[in-house]
Amino acid sequence: MNLIGHPAPLFDSPAFTPDQKHSSVSLENLRGKWVLLFFYPLDFTFVCPTEIRELQNQIENFKKLNCEVLTVSVDSTYSHEAWCKADLGNLGFSMLSDITKRMSRDYGVLDEDSGLALRGTHIIDPEGLVQYCLCNNMKVGRNIPEILRTLAALQTGEACFADWKK
Repeated sequence: MNLIGHPAPLFDSPAFTPDQKHSSVSLENLRGKWVLLFFYPLDFTFVCPTEIRELQNQIENFKKLNCEVLTVSVDSTYSHEAWCKADLGNLGFSMLSDITKRMSRDYGVLDEDSGLALRGTHIIDPEGLVQYCLCNNMKVGRNIPEILRTLAALQTGEACFADWKK
């Protein structure tokens, strides 16, 4: 199902947070902000750390655009914590656990054969509508500056269309 322009599927997910705690993150609590949902297959895999590190390198740019970055995999929050301690260090965004695979299914990125999330990228606007979806093969990493450019374009486009409607 195409999610563009539709309400984003709600979630309340276990998370390993930037303050190094196990908590939960709810989409409803993020209303008023842009949200980047960044699905990836598994912790401790080959392509994933490259993407996660680049997200961390760009986190301040996402924050300037009023965007909450959330990574999502089918790993537990304890696996996220171990990966951060062993390899990634402290991150400026929450890492969500989709151990039930519900989020991956709801957002159309679950590979049912492997039980893993594909590399799905979703941008949700402050009203909770999905404005962007991209799904890559597990082997293909994403271009984080391009995701930032897309987010800025969506925000600029909103202003243009708001003026046009007047």
